[in-house]
Amino acid sequence: MVSLGASLSRVHVPGKGIEEARDEEERLGPGLVEVGMGIHNEPGCEKVETDLPGLIEIMLAQMLDQNDTDRAYVKIYNFDDIVLLLNNFGGVSNLELGAILDEATIQLEKTYGIRPKRIIQGTLFGSLDGPGFILTVLKLSDTGLGPGKSMLEALDAPVNAIGWPHCVSAQTWEGNYEPPPEKSEDGGGNSIPSNLKIDPAKLKQTLEPALNKLIAAEAEVTRYDTVVGDGDCGLGLKRGAEATLDALTQIQADDIMYAFSKICPTIESSMDGTSGALYAIFLNSLASSMRSLDSSAPQAVTTDMWAKALSMSLEGLGRYTPARPGDRTLMDALIPFVEVLKQTGDVKKAAEKAKTGAEKTKGMKASLGRSVYVGGKGFEEVPDPGAYGLSIFLSGIADAL
Repeated sequence: MVSLGASLSRVHVPGKGIEEARDEEERLGPGLVEVGMGIHNEPGCEKVETDLPGLIEIMLAQMLDQNDTDRAYVKIYNFDDIVLLLNNFGGVSNLELGAILDEATIQLEKTYGIRPKRIIQGTLFGSLDGPGFILTVLKLSDTGLGPGKSMLEALDAPVNAIGWPHCVSAQTWEGNYEPPPEKSEDGGGNSIPSNLKIDPAKLKQTLEPALNKLIAAEAEVTRYDTVVGDGDCGLGLKRGAEATLDALTQIQADDIMYAFSKICPTIESSMDGTSGALYAIFLNSLASSMRSLDSSAPQAVTTDMWAKALSMSLEGLGRYTPARPGDRTLMDALIPFVEVLKQTGDVKKAAEKAKTGAEKTKGMKASLGRSVYVGGKGFEEVPDPGAYGLSIFLSGIADAL
């Protein structure tokens, strides 16, 4: 068995003074992680500045690299059966533990050809609020105790210890499962060619400024969402905008469906939360609606065609959400934009209407969305974050045209 810990800071020992606690906090320094730190604040072997993949790479190399004669005191090869244990010092969230475990299992298989027979994760021996973790690789060996008493069977045995994470049965671990289908890289049905033409350079000139404005508004959207939501709306929109900017660099063809085939999967994979799902549904519906306007001869996509496709996709989105203007959601900006664009064909007027719709949500009591569950009178002070963010993007498009 081989174990190695890492932590962002030392544990704060109860009863110590403020200055002493501050000294412990500052000992490591900002942006550094200490590799080899123990749960009792034992010093590690090195301090490094790296990200999570880099940290896991360093730790696994120290644990498993047989070429490192100074540390390779346990012989573990890709044909060995092993158990992987991830122990929380105490100050790492479950979300972060999941990310650590995911990275560790990926690198174990990719770099060392090892797939654990079992994975155990939890706070098994803690260190109060220590912001660190310990990785342990246990090589399964014959106990010599006979049938039914192997090391793996001992680990699988039921126990009354409430801290032991025994939520997955041995039968589930040993089951044979089909691998998940590989995700299509071509945007699914959106990649089928069409006769709907758009200048890719013009598309970028229109979308890039709007996406950059949305990225710049992240802090403000986040502040609004911290008041009336869970604080993730701004970051979700920023991630989606940044990923879409990257996707735009891949769009060279003049077929609008090719553009959709790049943008739709990007939104699906980069945006999370309810708004991410709504954007993904709406954009895929927009792609489908636009395809329905295709003809047998090449034709340029016009503002009128955009208006028709947006109107149809809005109807499609309505099958997944009952939200309407007045519910304090992003629909307070989206629906006015689509309706005015269909009536007038004027993008600037439509964007102004979206901005007005978003502004009206300030003081509006929510009937749908996260804001419903947030108490207080914050809704009187700020607009709906989703509607505000969308209005920023739509205004950016109007300004670029």
